[in-house]
Amino acid sequence: MGDKHPRTGTGTRIHTPSHPTNHPPESHPVSHTHELNATLDGPATAPPLILGPSIGTSLAVWEPQLPALARTHRTLRWDLPGHGGSPATALPNDGSATIADLAALVLNLADAHNWDRFSYAGISIGGAVGLYLAAHHPDRVSSLAIVCSSAHFAEPSVWRDRAKLVREQGTEAMVASRPGLWFSHEFADTDRGRALLQDLRDTDRAGYAACCDVLADYDVRDVLPSITAPTLVVAGRDDPATPPPHAREIADATPGASLVEVAHAAHLAGAERPEAVTSALVTHFANPDTKAPTDDTTRHAAGMAVRRAVLGDAHVDRAVARTTPFTARFQDFITRYAWGEIWTGDGLDRRMRSAVTLTALIAHGHDAELAMHVRSALTNGLTRDEIGEVLLQSAIYCGVPAANSAFATAQRVFDEIDTEASKGS
Repeated sequence: MGDKHPRTGTGTRIHTPSHPTNHPPESHPVSHTHELNATLDGPATAPPLILGPSIGTSLAVWEPQLPALARTHRTLRWDLPGHGGSPATALPNDGSATIADLAALVLNLADAHNWDRFSYAGISIGGAVGLYLAAHHPDRVSSLAIVCSSAHFAEPSVWRDRAKLVREQGTEAMVASRPGLWFSHEFADTDRGRALLQDLRDTDRAGYAACCDVLADYDVRDVLPSITAPTLVVAGRDDPATPPPHAREIADATPGASLVEVAHAAHLAGAERPEAVTSALVTHFANPDTKAPTDDTTRHAAGMAVRRAVLGDAHVDRAVARTTPFTARFQDFITRYAWGEIWTGDGLDRRMRSAVTLTALIAHGHDAELAMHVRSALTNGLTRDEIGEVLLQSAIYCGVPAANSAFATAQRVFDEIDTEASKGS
């Protein structure tokens, strides 16, 4: 099975050589047999965040989380060797590939962009890469999230047998067993479920087998206590591949690590239960300002940045375009004060600020503003269920009629979002 065309998503496709070098990034020789496929999204000046996929998937596995993460980070998604747009030759196919080899490829991606430090999140084997990097290159990883992964997967013989099977029969031999393991059988019949299974079919057999070789010898349990990066561990409660005890082992051994278990989620929790996983990641990777703005100019700049991150560029661009000489002072006021002083404060995280804002808008019956802030609450990491809890709480303290109207408004927003998603918006 030959290499496939890259699935580049909405970002910019980039390539980088697989062998480390001391030359500056612009002088790296590009090898057309040893480069990884990757895409960039988000503001060019935002802090970098690298996203690693799971075995058998492409970088598209991160699409449900991408809009929220790319608002505040320069996100780089990469394809495993033989997966998506990356050639299988990026790893040796003689059974000798290791997690160190795979981690070196990721460091090359960072080096190509002059990223001395970066945040990292990875699913399954992508999470294994993150643990290795955080333990062996602590100066490079500023924050870490491990999603449905392990410090030590199945016994080596299991992975060697799988590698042999795929080398002989191709990745189609794995497809039938993924529903029920990656996600529920019901989810397998959705558009996203079918796309993920097609990614597996399209994966080069040699690249998949080499990744199995990596996992056969992978074991970082002894170095977990040395990890210093702030770490989040996410587990799917119904994950048969890396069940919650694997996540607890990582969290218990990694100093200061947090653990989130996602209900009704199997191995690809971020695909099947995207809101819960996105919420956990957005909160973990939040990058509050370390220095408050001190004058009107910096307040306005900081406020506009937060306003765009929370409400979205399209909304802010429309508001700016409608500004007239009559409304200009008010637009400047809310940008400097509401967004530049209040929303930039580090006393509350953005999830909490969204919950407070929703409650205040419900209490005063500001349904138009409420609709806008329901969307922004999702961006800030609240799930639909959590928004529902805020609205239910408001029924007690703001009144049942107000909450009734708020539920109708929120449902309309959710329906609009679902319609946009079904149209590929």
